[in-house]
Amino acid sequence: MRKNNYLLLIIGFMVFLGLSGCAKKEVVNLSSKGKCIVCFGDSLTYGYGADRGEDYPTIMGKMVSIRVFNAGIDGDTTAEALRRMDSDVLERNPRLVIIEFGGNDFLRKATQEETLNNIRTMIDKAQVKGAMVAIVDISSGLLLKEYQPIYARLAREKGAIFIPNVFSGIITNPRLKSDFLHPNGRGYRMVAERIYQAIKPYLNLDSATKNPS
Repeated sequence: MRKNNYLLLIIGFMVFLGLSGCAKKEVVNLSSKGKCIVCFGDSLTYGYGADRGEDYPTIMGKMVSIRVFNAGIDGDTTAEALRRMDSDVLERNPRLVIIEFGGNDFLRKATQEETLNNIRTMIDKAQVKGAMVAIVDISSGLLLKEYQPIYARLAREKGAIFIPNVFSGIITNPRLKSDFLHPNGRGYRMVAERIYQAIKPYLNLDSATKNPS
């Protein structure tokens, strides 16, 4: 009986390793030859509420040797962002596009279907250009919690990286935010570190990363 249990454990572990390997391979354009990372988003990408240079793309740019562009615009909805995606994102020949949208759609009462369709189009456009895509979970605790599962499903559907809980513990901590919805410099540093850790396995570490210290 113990022998059978031991064999089952070994088989289960091997299956887990196999599935883990497949999960990484399922990311579309994993071997992308793009030249930069583009952070495409709204005020949370732009860095609203922090001093110049304290936005998460700038901070993350110090953790990687590949160039990082901040393509965030305060107040942007997914519909507005789609109209500028070619010029602000695709023309830069990105290796990875990090998409962070949804908060302004919610505030302006866009339907979740509209938001998802727009983000799906963003993903398609980036992948056709040869870039990997990451989707940032915009929820924090109960705030916008309904977006986490639908963004996770979209990431699986499209072969994108899903980055959950990026703002967890930040938007609810007065010492880490500048107003009701936006981090301060310390909060954005935490965002940068979380996103960096999430994308790190998908970058060519020999040429794309350096010691963040």
